[in-house]
Amino acid sequence: MTDTGKRARNGPGKTKTGRRTARAEGPSTIRDVAAAAGVSVATVSRTLAGNYPVSAETRARVMAAVESLHYVVNVHAKALSGRVAGPVALVIQDITGPSLAHVAAGVEEEVTSRGRLSLVCSTRGDAAREDDLVQLMREQHAAAVVLVGGVVADDAYHRRMADYARALDAAGSRLVLVGRPPLPAGIPATVVEYDNRGGAFQASSHLLAAGHRRVLFLGGEPGFSSADQRRDGHLAALRAHSVPYEAELDLPGSYSRGSGHRRVRDALDGGLDFTAVFACTDAIAVGALAALREAGLRIPRDVSLVGFDDVPYATDLTPSLTTVRVPYEELGRTAVRLALDREESIGGDDHVVLSTQLVIRESVRAPRSK
Repeated sequence: MTDTGKRARNGPGKTKTGRRTARAEGPSTIRDVAAAAGVSVATVSRTLAGNYPVSAETRARVMAAVESLHYVVNVHAKALSGRVAGPVALVIQDITGPSLAHVAAGVEEEVTSRGRLSLVCSTRGDAAREDDLVQLMREQHAAAVVLVGGVVADDAYHRRMADYARALDAAGSRLVLVGRPPLPAGIPATVVEYDNRGGAFQASSHLLAAGHRRVLFLGGEPGFSSADQRRDGHLAALRAHSVPYEAELDLPGSYSRGSGHRRVRDALDGGLDFTAVFACTDAIAVGALAALREAGLRIPRDVSLVGFDDVPYATDLTPSLTTVRVPYEELGRTAVRLALDREESIGGDDHVVLSTQLVIRESVRAPRSK
């Protein structure tokens, strides 16, 4: 008899003994494992769950069948039964940004230390995609959904976040906002921020204390929470040092290298007088540094420069960059701890603000006498 004939007689995916082999028509099921091991479905389930005593012989037969059939446990079903911890989902705008990548590293480190799975998703700045990802994570019974990235904190944003928080809470999950402003009282969400305003105040004060009075401020896009907070810190430093605000020195833009280069180049081409630059991200600072050098200016001899973030390459610039250190990895770790430990820490914090720190290096000095 041909092989085809044997398969027809024995049935698809069966050997002469009647036991199933790896199925060509689809993945093996728990019933296939039970048939191969010669036990009931309930016995297979108990063996795999480890929540009911079975004999060593039975366990060996079940595990041999699992291996031979390449059976994969239905993790979703286990999550529904409460026998497996749900994953922690990190939803960020851009996975290539160095600061957000460090938040992701902190989340992954803390999640892994707890024996859980972490998922990283990118929205690319699309609010509709964020909606879809949050809903998907709710359906997948994620233990927590961590949203990271600057936002325009208008009424529509607050409504969306409140909807997210309530929907996740109803599913036994938790919404965590990292680097985003807090929600109104009563919304079931956790917020982990860092001190944008205080960090900017330190950076501007460092320049002003060195004697600079015309500081070119390269801020972020107006309306975004982090950009507004950093600008507030800069303005507070001007007031504290009795330096008048001058609108021509306040240049908003995106948090990118290209934006920093363009703004400094345009300021120089327009004859704007300044002795220092406060760039609201290190990426902006890199662009500013390039534009200053192209104009034949030396840092810090001719123009001082301060950044914000303290990404790894800040120390590799020439000169090394004075900047504000943001504890990005700790933001990620704290977000996970607060979300997963909230049941054990009744009355604990749902809103935490981590401190920032000015790191003084080589890119600032007193202005040259004219």
